[in-house]
Amino acid sequence: MLKKELSINETYQPATIEEKLYSLWEEKGFFKPALDSKKQPYCIVIPPPNVTGTLHMGHALNATLQDILIRWKRMLGYDALWIPGTDHAGIATQNVVERQLLSEGVDRYTIGRDAFLERVWQWKENCGGRIIDQLKRIGASCDWSRLRFTMDEGLSKAVREVFLRLFDEGLIYRDLRLINWCPRCHTALSDLEVEHEELEGKLYYIKYPFKDDPSQFITVATTRPETMLGDTAVAVNPEDKRYKNLVGNTIILPLINREIPIIADSAVDMEFGTGAVKVTPAHDFNDAEMAQRHNLPYVCVIDEEGKMTDEAGQYKALDRYEARKKIIDDLTEAGLLDKVEKHKHSVGHCYRCKTVIEPFQTVQWYVKIKPLAEQALMVVEEGRIRFIPDGWVNNYYAWMRDIKDWCISRQLWWGHRIPVWYCAKCKTADGREHGDLIEIRFYKPFIVNGKEIWSGTYNELRKLGITKREIEQRAKMLRIPKEIKPFAGRDEVKHCRECGSEELIQDPDVLDTWFSSALWPFSTLGWPDEAEDLKRFYPTNVLVTGFDIIFFWVARMIMMGLKFMKEVPFRDVYIHALIRDSKGQKMSKSKGNVIDPIVMVEKYGADAFRFTLAAFAAQGRDIKFSEERVEGYRHFINKIWNAMKFIMSFQHLRTEESITVDDMKSFKDKWILSRLSETIDETNKALEAYRFNDAANTVYQFLWHEFCDWYIELSKVVLYSESDEAKDTINCLFYVFETVLKLLHPFMPFVTEEIWFNILGKTESIMISSYPGSDSIKKDEESLKKMRYIMDAVTGIRSIRGELNIAPSITLDVYIKSLSSEAEGILHEGNQFILKLARAKNLTIGKDIVRQKGSAISVKKDFEIYIPVKGLIDIEQEKKRLLKELQKMDQEISFLNKKLMNEDFIKNAPQDVVNKDKEKYEELLIKSDKIKENVSVLEEIIN
Repeated sequence: MLKKELSINETYQPATIEEKLYSLWEEKGFFKPALDSKKQPYCIVIPPPNVTGTLHMGHALNATLQDILIRWKRMLGYDALWIPGTDHAGIATQNVVERQLLSEGVDRYTIGRDAFLERVWQWKENCGGRIIDQLKRIGASCDWSRLRFTMDEGLSKAVREVFLRLFDEGLIYRDLRLINWCPRCHTALSDLEVEHEELEGKLYYIKYPFKDDPSQFITVATTRPETMLGDTAVAVNPEDKRYKNLVGNTIILPLINREIPIIADSAVDMEFGTGAVKVTPAHDFNDAEMAQRHNLPYVCVIDEEGKMTDEAGQYKALDRYEARKKIIDDLTEAGLLDKVEKHKHSVGHCYRCKTVIEPFQTVQWYVKIKPLAEQALMVVEEGRIRFIPDGWVNNYYAWMRDIKDWCISRQLWWGHRIPVWYCAKCKTADGREHGDLIEIRFYKPFIVNGKEIWSGTYNELRKLGITKREIEQRAKMLRIPKEIKPFAGRDEVKHCRECGSEELIQDPDVLDTWFSSALWPFSTLGWPDEAEDLKRFYPTNVLVTGFDIIFFWVARMIMMGLKFMKEVPFRDVYIHALIRDSKGQKMSKSKGNVIDPIVMVEKYGADAFRFTLAAFAAQGRDIKFSEERVEGYRHFINKIWNAMKFIMSFQHLRTEESITVDDMKSFKDKWILSRLSETIDETNKALEAYRFNDAANTVYQFLWHEFCDWYIELSKVVLYSESDEAKDTINCLFYVFETVLKLLHPFMPFVTEEIWFNILGKTESIMISSYPGSDSIKKDEESLKKMRYIMDAVTGIRSIRGELNIAPSITLDVYIKSLSSEAEGILHEGNQFILKLARAKNLTIGKDIVRQKGSAISVKKDFEIYIPVKGLIDIEQEKKRLLKELQKMDQEISFLNKKLMNEDFIKNAPQDVVNKDKEKYEELLIKSDKIKENVSVLEEIIN
């Protein structure tokens, strides 16, 4: 058969191809939905990455899986839309810009709120788009014309609308309560934004003297002696016999000399410390609950900066940790420190700046969450939303059933400003103006008559000639009593709705970042306007995200979607795994094991990197990522490229674009078409079930091991022998290769497009071609059976060659004893393939074949293979090699046997380690038996 030489690159070069192809896709508008009413809509909204960062492995995995789904559905004929976007990421972005300012020797307070916000917007414009460019590098086929940002005008409008509606319904309210406070970021944090870390601390045992007899004490244990200055009681458990007679007594708070009571409360742990605990309502959440039960006062001794307040007496203005040291010294000197013990305890840190948080009592904005959570629970229970893997649904239930009201205000400057205003001229019931009650602290003082003004009430400041605008610009902290009624508005409120005054103050706080993110599935589609996108694509189909934001984001999107759209925001929630390093460790900069996705793309190409992520993405199992696997899939691309070059050399002889199993005469052609049919079916089913790894591995196994390793080699037998089958074989080669390229495209978009469009010369992009359907090709069971016999025979012969170290250049005499007439007939029909693929010079098949002395044997289900090895190898040398290998193997078997018999190992080792050792042990036993068989064959010849 005459091959044709073509000018195709020797190897695939991703660096010169990927950018060119991506630009072509964008230029042609392939990422945009057709908005064709005849097509079924399919929509994904991207979890918006923060504008602070660059692409990390989690982003890369998340985006790759979404892109696989969107390309697959697009090719299946859906009107597919993947909406991209970024998140303003309030506290994270503010921290980044604050660090920039710090490097310049200034801070946000030095330059002021307006100038600071200009700097943040500048950061967003200059650096915030970096991750978008990187998403394009890995092939993300988002509709970039619909790119959204959580603070663009459309989304800001949605945020104000949601706030106002919830406010008007009484579901948003202000309250004074204890909140997690970051002294570094100067903002409230929700419980979810606090990271708890187990630290080695100390437990201080402090004596509290009795009022009536100062020589007697009750001793309490605490990890935070600096907060004792705010104690308003000491509590014991009512069941604790040690303290039963002490309840109701008055004791003296050391160093402050304030009288406080001993109370009884069942929340006290009798086993902790001495069983007596200090009660500090203003600085501990559990103590605050106890204070409510016993009507105890709150005494705040640590302020917003983490410094001691006036209430701390002589320790005023000290940093909380400096105060701790001085308090310990003073207690020691007074003889009131009983002892100090080492003590491990969980300490809460700000999730962004890692500062230890401080429980702090402030007025904040909250969403009354239970009314929203009830329906969000119901839709998951009813199956209207699925979690995949379904194990995550229990985490969702547990959190939603014990949900607390959501603190949505943050004392930041970057974010959606809370759309409420307060009137300074309205009066309270007792006749006082609100302006006399609103207290303001500044980050930069006003100079009035040569005097620095750092704080004051609103009315005092206005009387000093400071304008309303100036007050708003320099306000660092506003204390607005919760009884002052706010006015909410979609746009700026300029006049008081009660008295008409223009003396209005906008709330300085911004909304929690997750408030705007919770609206993402419908705000990105144009809500609150009646947008066409919203009508067509809501609800979206699937959300692909990480487990760590099920509560931060997923649950809140469900609640908001149901509240404002009266429909779930998505049907499926696919929770992808965590990417770890090759040893299973979490990636972190401190460990030095972080892998940059773009480095992988530059080194191996986007396709190899994407395929690695997909092949690893097994449900419910963390990913152990290794660069070696990326390199391995780069070899897979080379394999595809080489297959393409071989096939393309026969392009001039192709006669048919489309073929069927019935068109084919040879069982080898019917077989590969039948296997293609099964591969199409398995791939579609795996993608439908979000089993990305199964889909990727199904295509990989078929393309490499069946199409390249078997069918192409079988084809060579026909094509190089001038067989009558050549025409069918060429048509079949092209048809199967083109079909499998389409199967592979969602995983490897670039190499498949390059081959399809630029080498095969198709008139349209592969990404808008039709994805193979599971019923598109008929299966032929007979050909599948025949090829199983042929493959068994070839692999049996190859195994003997490999096990006995017979050189590839040596051709073999092969005898096959058939155990059934069917097997004999099939082996005869395929004898030319067995001879070529197994490098045999003679092949004898029959029922009456007798094994010759010194023949290696391979036993199959319906036949046995015999190969005489005398004269093919150095018998003595080979026997020595096998015995040496057997000795080494026996040592490994003995070691693993002892390990697996050790009950402590079985009980304490991780299950995957135990399973791995068991599998290895079984494999070694099988290999050992095989070596012993081969040694027996060699001894047979020697003797």
